[in-house]
Amino acid sequence: MRNKEEIKELLNHFQTENKDVTFDEKTIFSAYQKNDDHQSLAVKILSIFGGALASLAFVGFLFITGLYDSTAALFILGTLLILGGMFINKIYNTTIFDTVSVSSYTIGFIILTLALFKMEMTENTVSLICILIAAVSLIIARSYIIAFASVLIINGAIISLITLNKNLDFIHVYLSLLALIVTAVFVKEAKIISLHPVYSKLYNPVRIGLVISFLAAFVFIFLDHEFIEESREYIWVPSVVIILAILYVLSHLFQVLHISEMKQKIGIYIVSMLVLLPTVLSPAISGAILIILLSFLVNYKTSLVIGIIAFIYFVSQYYYDLHFTLLTKSILLFSSGILFLGLYLLTHKKLTSNEKI
Repeated sequence: MRNKEEIKELLNHFQTENKDVTFDEKTIFSAYQKNDDHQSLAVKILSIFGGALASLAFVGFLFITGLYDSTAALFILGTLLILGGMFINKIYNTTIFDTVSVSSYTIGFIILTLALFKMEMTENTVSLICILIAAVSLIIARSYIIAFASVLIINGAIISLITLNKNLDFIHVYLSLLALIVTAVFVKEAKIISLHPVYSKLYNPVRIGLVISFLAAFVFIFLDHEFIEESREYIWVPSVVIILAILYVLSHLFQVLHISEMKQKIGIYIVSMLVLLPTVLSPAISGAILIILLSFLVNYKTSLVIGIIAFIYFVSQYYYDLHFTLLTKSILLFSSGILFLGLYLLTHKKLTSNEKI
């Protein structure tokens, strides 16, 4: 759910449609408040960073004590810590135990990975095992912090498999599929969470995990310039998919903004294409725009902020990498700024007029 006002409007709508239906509003709002308290992303992210720091400290301790020399000890300890992290979070649902859980889970993954490498397993095998363990953890634990971490591990392992096997063109297929999945998860929110209580519980952590994984993949591409040069031939593929996804999201935004006139729709589509076409060779920019629009559509402020930060970074990086003169770069940025200001004024004016109505 987006906020209390929308929950109230939704309940009133159902009661208007069917007067025989009654709701316990106090219980519903109480459940909403409880979910809001426990699922604060900022607190969860702090827990993850705290767990990561604890993991590094503990792994350092292993090297000092010499436990690293025993493969069997590493394997057993890693397995126990992963299981412990899963079940601690499943039994206790507080911030303190979230930190303990993510620390145990992260340390367990690191130690188990070390044990697998000491068993002389290939990097591909280790990546596949990590994907399997993370997927099982996601299903069994059904907790916010473990689900979020599992989604990141799965996507990170997939990128590792692509890069380790030098199949760099597959990254474009992966990004295209990820763009479609993220779009479907946002747009089909109501249908997904109504399918099964488990989906409802896992929806929020999986959604934000997909958003961060999607944008992190682009960060990886930008940082690895050798990767960009070797895979540039098909770099337009995810751009086309993302642009089509953006146009699809715009069709849903028209309903939210109450834009019904065909001339306005066509005009917005044309302006959007003019803005997006220069990004064909930089899918990261259009990817960040997709996240921003999806977040605006469902009023998800966390990913909206993440999308804006990513957009600023990707535009800055793209601007820095351009082989143009400073004057040309300035003109490009100025033109883009004018277009985005125009879009802002259009949407702001429309939203203001809807509020007055």
